[in-house]
Amino acid sequence: MSTTISSPDAGTHAGVRQRAVRSRSGIVLTTLLTCQLMLVLDVTVMNVALPRIQTDLHFSATGLSWVMSSYSLVFGGLLLLGGRAGDLFGRRTLFITGATLFTLASLAGGFAPAAGWLIAARVVQGIGGAMAGPSTLALLTTIFDEPKARMRVLALFSGMSSAGFAIGLIVGGLLTEWLSWRSVLFINVPFGLVVVALAVRYLPAAHRKPAHLDLPGAVTATSGVAALVYGFISAASHGWGAPATEISLVAGIVLVAAFLIIESRTTQPLLPLRLFADRNRATAYANMFLTPMAGMSMFFFLTQFLQDVLGLSALATGFAFLPTAVLMFTMIRLIPRLLPRFGPKPLAMTGAGAMVAGLLLLTRLTADSGYFPLLFVAMLLMGCGIGLAVSPLNVIIMSNVEPDDAGAAGGALQTLQQTGASLGLAALVTVFGTVSHSAGGSAQHALVSGMTTAFAAAAAIAALTFAVALTFRNPRPAT
Repeated sequence: MSTTISSPDAGTHAGVRQRAVRSRSGIVLTTLLTCQLMLVLDVTVMNVALPRIQTDLHFSATGLSWVMSSYSLVFGGLLLLGGRAGDLFGRRTLFITGATLFTLASLAGGFAPAAGWLIAARVVQGIGGAMAGPSTLALLTTIFDEPKARMRVLALFSGMSSAGFAIGLIVGGLLTEWLSWRSVLFINVPFGLVVVALAVRYLPAAHRKPAHLDLPGAVTATSGVAALVYGFISAASHGWGAPATEISLVAGIVLVAAFLIIESRTTQPLLPLRLFADRNRATAYANMFLTPMAGMSMFFFLTQFLQDVLGLSALATGFAFLPTAVLMFTMIRLIPRLLPRFGPKPLAMTGAGAMVAGLLLLTRLTADSGYFPLLFVAMLLMGCGIGLAVSPLNVIIMSNVEPDDAGAAGGALQTLQQTGASLGLAALVTVFGTVSHSAGGSAQHALVSGMTTAFAAAAAIAALTFAVALTFRNPRPAT
């Protein structure tokens, strides 16, 4: 009789291998989420620093807006191209190249001796962000392909993206007050270097799809989205009736229509229209466009209210948004548990409802309002609402997408998010300007009148996101 004796080291070796796999997965997840946080922070971290930048680099009042607009214009215009390029040429390559470009541009921008230099650096940052951003989402979706793990990382991704807006204001305030405005760009450098180093070492080689790039689609999509974003930016600065605004918006609509025609006829489209065949994904895309339209107004207008009406410093203004950031981070922890239990529909509806409540509360602001309780409660509602409203959308859009289309799906998601934020802010700033210019009384009264009207319009947009969420089918994610 023979007896099989298993090595006592076998279980130990298996355990070591499992721990190594978990450790590697954790490093990959941290690398990708850190890059996403860096890209999102850059949208808001510059806001608090703008007055110092204007003084140091002698920007004109109108030219200063291009510190923000140059980044959003290029980033928004190239996202679709960046997403599909990652599908075709390798997402790991696009991610590393984009993160490197973004980091180097941040370093160059921090040393900017003149306005033109800073604008050029922001343009290059936008190019790098458009390369890395869609690949970040596509890599998360394809690397973490087990349904439960995928849902968890997508919830973390969306929570990190949402919270990054509030964190950016806090970080911007800290760095501007304690160091200088240049530090808000320099802070990207150590994080970017770590992201690139870890990506080179740990990111797996991504599958490349043997195909050609849809150049007609790339040209019309990039030009069309860029024209629309520029039109929205121009509307915020010069009004909807300005020639530059009208020409840009008409050109953008024509180019986007041409793009859709091209995509419906080409065999290897930049944006496969089959992504919109699923009703849940199509409606999630719609809300990914609408939610930032409503949500971005809070950050933009309340930053001005806190500094110009309440007289807070840049640092105190950043910390005033802490309730929003805390609630968003809380949602990061809760969404992976709530989604399997309730499904995306009730979460998206609850989030939209909380946003409506928060924005309606902000319509009650007056020049005599303090931080407590009105602003504090509104910020809690908005943090909870944005966190609940956005996280299910990422899961709906990306959870069942085919691996070959993951980059395109992620690029479309981020394009709609960026374009929605630009359009919403432009529309609400126009409402704000019209009302504040015609309001009587003191300057502060006029400012607050414009803001409360803009918040009412934002609440109407948030109510529309609630109506769209009602149309979701509610199959529960796989567990």
